Amino acid sequence: MQAQVMSGQQRWDWAGLGWLFLFFWYFSGVTHLLIQLTGTTGFASFRQAFLLSAIWLIPVLLFPARARAITGGIGLLLWACSLVGLGYFCIYGQQFSQSVIFIMFESNMAESSEYFAQYFAWWMVPVYLLYTLGAWLLWQRVRPLAFSRNQALLLSLALFVALLAYPLGKQVYKHGNWPVVLEKFEARVEPAVPWQLVVGYRKYLEQLGDMQLLLDGNAKVAPLQQLQDAQAGQPSTLVLVIGESTNRQRMSLYGYPRATTPKLDKLREQLAVFDNVVTPRPYTIEALQQVLTFADEQNPDAYLTTPSIMNMMKQAGYKTYWITNQQTMTKRNTMLTTFSKQADEQVYLNNNLNQNARQYDGDVLKPFGKILADSAPRKFVIIHLLGTHMSYKYRYPAEYDQFTDRQGVPDWVTDDQLPTYNSYDNAVLYNDFVVSSLIEQFSASKPNGFLLYLADHGEAVFDSPKGNVLGRNEGKPTAPMYTIPFMLWTSEQWRSHSPASYQAELSRPYSSSNLIHTWADLAGLRAAELDPSKSLVSANFKERPLMIGDPYQPKSLIDFSLIKPKAPAPARPADLAQK
Repeated sequence: MQAQVMSGQQRWDWAGLGWLFLFFWYFSGVTHLLIQLTGTTGFASFRQAFLLSAIWLIPVLLFPARARAITGGIGLLLWACSLVGLGYFCIYGQQFSQSVIFIMFESNMAESSEYFAQYFAWWMVPVYLLYTLGAWLLWQRVRPLAFSRNQALLLSLALFVALLAYPLGKQVYKHGNWPVVLEKFEARVEPAVPWQLVVGYRKYLEQLGDMQLLLDGNAKVAPLQQLQDAQAGQPSTLVLVIGESTNRQRMSLYGYPRATTPKLDKLREQLAVFDNVVTPRPYTIEALQQVLTFADEQNPDAYLTTPSIMNMMKQAGYKTYWITNQQTMTKRNTMLTTFSKQADEQVYLNNNLNQNARQYDGDVLKPFGKILADSAPRKFVIIHLLGTHMSYKYRYPAEYDQFTDRQGVPDWVTDDQLPTYNSYDNAVLYNDFVVSSLIEQFSASKPNGFLLYLADHGEAVFDSPKGNVLGRNEGKPTAPMYTIPFMLWTSEQWRSHSPASYQAELSRPYSSSNLIHTWADLAGLRAAELDPSKSLVSANFKERPLMIGDPYQPKSLIDFSLIKPKAPAPARPADLAQK
């Protein structure tokens, strides 16, 4: 094509450039467009994939005579890589991430094949064919760009600076630390094809190495001394459900005026509802390092050198399971995955690239049913929910969008804050469905055992007229960040030989950092390392200050009573206690 000339100067070939960009964007854009249309996650990944698609314009601009060959070669690579993300979204409705790579490589061939073939349907073949046809039709519109050499060089330089040099330089200037710079830069390019595979695999290797170091350390931990089991030889199933970001002050079970927990309210006579339990820290990883181990504010590193609750239950002869709806292989969640790998079997349900993605906890019910049907006589099951984690609107399906007005909302909540306030209550409502369904499912199996539910930490969602606080901030603690639900359901068979009533214990001040002692007490376990005075249900319970804060900065630790709400807790019905 001959260059067009106007007023003695060559025009910019925007039309040709537009078709070329559309061709490269197509391989990232189709999947991200589907993600946006289904409301699976936010706009950030779409934006980054859109911008990074322009980087492939540079080689075509620099070598215009070979435009079709270059675009064809690059397009073939992008097409092959994009099939992975597109297919994964079609099957699971999730954005591809390194968590998928983790499951692929950590499973045997049969399990991996089952993982990808489980939901394969005939309609995926025409989807792939139609998708490929779209790419081929766009490639037919590609032509050599009618730019002068200077124009091509100028535009290539602008793209390189805008898309690579400036973002990278900005991170270098801001952080200076190469691992941090690399992490930030990878997060920027990861949503685009083929970087989701390249970056995902590199992250998988890095996080796998970190996890293996932790697992190797855990394997060297000495077992509990003089372990005794009062239930030894009896078939039993014990279930620990860990919620996420759920503040008990927003649950009608604990006196909140809105009916956010109607199903648990109906089960109340079957529950022991403890109303004075707090978490030691307002962050998942840091909290669970204490909740699931012997670590506490005085010994924060004990999670590395002492048995975890999974180790303890395996030593007692239980087959152990971990079902999680949390993200699997991310830098933050490597510790959670390490805990999960300490169990005999794992079920990973959430492989989204972003935490802020639509993911429902109802997905845990099916694998829980399979585990209940397992023939193992003694089972210990941990179910880790996504609960009411931000963004709240992604935590519940449309039918649970029931709180939409100001009824029951404090006057201080502004019109701008109202949608977020309501969506949190809706998330609590759906969490009520999930937790109550787990209890009902467990009860239907007629087990000899119990189910304990607690949240890892709370969440502040405009709960106070002062501060307009949303989320969690250990440096500026508020009560909703630490007040967590803590409730116990026991089966009829379990009560027949362990007929404890917890009426006197329901209001004991307690930190979930000592959970392992309470759990062992409930399960009938005794060992030299276990301290009955730290068990919430023990006759030897000793009241202690509820210390919160960063244990690695001892001066920052404070007693929870200093931020405790001044208003008295709602009155508890007389029939609340476990009978």
